Amino acid sequence: MRGDDRRPDAMFSYVSPEERIPQDHPLRAIRGMVDAVLRELSPRFAKLYSDVGRPSIAPEKLLRALLLQVLYTIRSERLLMEQLDYNLLFRWFVGLPMDERVWDATVFTKNRERLLAGDIDQWFFERVLAQARERELLSDEHFTVDGTLVEAWAGQKSFQPRGGGSKRPPDDPGNATVDFTGQKRSNETHVSRTDPQARLYRKSSGTESKLCYAGHILMDNRHGLAVRACLSQATGDAERAVALRMADGIGGTRRLTVGADKGYDVRSFVQRLRVMNITPHVAAKRAGYTSLDGRTTRHPGYRISQRARKRVEEIFGWMKTVGLMRKTRHRGVNRVGWMFTFAAAVYNLVRIKNLELETG
Repeated sequence: MRGDDRRPDAMFSYVSPEERIPQDHPLRAIRGMVDAVLRELSPRFAKLYSDVGRPSIAPEKLLRALLLQVLYTIRSERLLMEQLDYNLLFRWFVGLPMDERVWDATVFTKNRERLLAGDIDQWFFERVLAQARERELLSDEHFTVDGTLVEAWAGQKSFQPRGGGSKRPPDDPGNATVDFTGQKRSNETHVSRTDPQARLYRKSSGTESKLCYAGHILMDNRHGLAVRACLSQATGDAERAVALRMADGIGGTRRLTVGADKGYDVRSFVQRLRVMNITPHVAAKRAGYTSLDGRTTRHPGYRISQRARKRVEEIFGWMKTVGLMRKTRHRGVNRVGWMFTFAAAVYNLVRIKNLELETG
């Protein structure tokens, strides 16, 4: 029998989001962990807001909405507000009743700025990591460090001489034609007018130079969780310098191992790790060019670290494919770094949830 396609408007209708979301939905486990983290961050939130004035968007709801934006790769705040308006799953996760109006995108963005200025990203990351530690998912002995490039929200045409120089009237004021042929451009002589803190850099020879930042992850080798995350300007020695800072004090007085690729096989880096009571399990360059010797490479643990260190690319792959980190939508080291650390925390949430499913 054919069904009826009419759309009668009911006088009264009540829909409970809690009843409509399946009990085995992946977001249920993530929301439980996120709510526990937000309860611990409540005193930090209280310091960011005044005791008088009109109530603003609750920071807990703001962070849940940002988490959805990362999880579902929503490119803009306007699209996020549109999804919150009609997506029952999103409303349930954020905590918006069915009859409550969604925030204006501009209001949402302005309220987000308060979180950017309050170092909430690092606190959120640390509390998520604490949940992994409570579940005994971290080894605290063997780690891997690596870096990746995060493309800046700036185009090559914005990379102009620092002194300004003579300018011809553009043939198209909206998108002028620019010819870089024969020009020598470097970070010493040029700067981006769109994002002055971005740097022109390329990862390796034979690849194109881009305006970008450098993202860094210190990973635990047991289950591939990010234990430290930060972002810096892209320079030739940024990866090794930041790696030393992230590894400093990670294990107290215990002997640790830190794996890395061949780009870290530099004498100064290897020697500094040894001074820090860390065994450098970096990938060795060919004979005559490596800073490692038999006291490191002859042990079976070195080969294990070389296999485990490749899992850090899974973190970068997720953050770029899903977590909006292939090309940032923000400008400046602080804002881009906030989103990079927050995306790493969201990755850990997903990873913890998957590990719990695997272990039953």
